[in-house]
Amino acid sequence: MKTDVTNIMVCGIGGQGVMTAADILATTALDLGYDVKKTEVAGMAQRGGVVTSHVRFGEKVFSPSIAPGEADLILAFEPAEALRWSTHMRQEGMIMVNSYAQLPPVVSIGLFDYPDDPFKQLEDKGLNAHQFDAGHAAIELGDRRLVNSIMLGAIADHLPFPAETLEHHLLARFSAKGEKIVDMNRKAFSLGRNAFS
Repeated sequence: MKTDVTNIMVCGIGGQGVMTAADILATTALDLGYDVKKTEVAGMAQRGGVVTSHVRFGEKVFSPSIAPGEADLILAFEPAEALRWSTHMRQEGMIMVNSYAQLPPVVSIGLFDYPDDPFKQLEDKGLNAHQFDAGHAAIELGDRRLVNSIMLGAIADHLPFPAETLEHHLLARFSAKGEKIVDMNRKAFSLGRNAFS
């Protein structure tokens, strides 16, 4: 049963900006007067391990954790992680996937197999799933770390607050790093938004 709380899960691999993206979503919701709760799990994030963050906001939020079957939106920076966390999706929710695969250490050292075509498996589950190659787009823009800004742009028009407010908080996050970095993130956000507006 849907409540007035919006549940967003951000997932990916360490170094992709998962926690930064979740912070920006939470800060935007807080600035707009929502009650906000956020939690994160970083498994060896600095070494490319799995990273997830739950962002919940609404009139009143009691718990920071999103239970299975309750996510309105999953923002997945890596396709296998999209598949891994898809059990948290509401049937009516949406999952946005960066199709650029980045193998975690547990796969590259042979402990686990990477799933065959994770996006097709999402579609086979009947989920409202969308994908695009934010990884290559970030590289073309000049910095692979721009994936998080591209992915935030991709969901900007699918949130219960204005895309421009999200963009404002994104750019404010990087303002201390100089106009060049701000401009790169502005372009990245716009690229993602134009892909899925």
